[in-house]
Amino acid sequence: MTQAPSVGVHRPKVEYFDIASLTNTDPKGFVRPVEYYREESWGLYMARTSDHPQFYYIESWLLPDLALRTTIFHYHPEHQRDQDFYLDLGEFSRLGPDRWKSVDHYLDIVVRTGRETELLDVDELLAAHAAGLLGAAEAQAAIEHATAAIDGIAANGYSLERWLASLGITLTWR
Repeated sequence: MTQAPSVGVHRPKVEYFDIASLTNTDPKGFVRPVEYYREESWGLYMARTSDHPQFYYIESWLLPDLALRTTIFHYHPEHQRDQDFYLDLGEFSRLGPDRWKSVDHYLDIVVRTGRETELLDVDELLAAHAAGLLGAAEAQAAIEHATAAIDGIAANGYSLERWLASLGITLTWR
């Protein structure tokens, strides 16, 4: 039986990526126009404008086999952050020839190229699991994928792109 979520705990965020209609439906159900999609055998790239108060543009790669979404946020000057990449852990899947889905599994990793990685939101993952919003298998998978990403990035001089290249994945950005 699923318990009612405690204060501050939210259900996993779900997003949809519709290549044919060039749209991205965000976790709140807002349909956003997408400027560009690109598919590779190992993932999906999306680039679009944003009306977020802190950033004006977002570029993301969905990497299903690694359970990662790799994002570059283009921040407004007054909201710049000390990060090169923001990684979301989750489940990323193709729903059909022109549609993808992402289910966020709470954990995030900030990559500061050449310096460090930082694991975020462990508390959210544990609270969601305790509230019955994320099963034990999904929680364990999120931890294992996060650990693999952190280890791989560290082993490659804290370079996300070098680690991914060692796996045959070359990210390109606009």
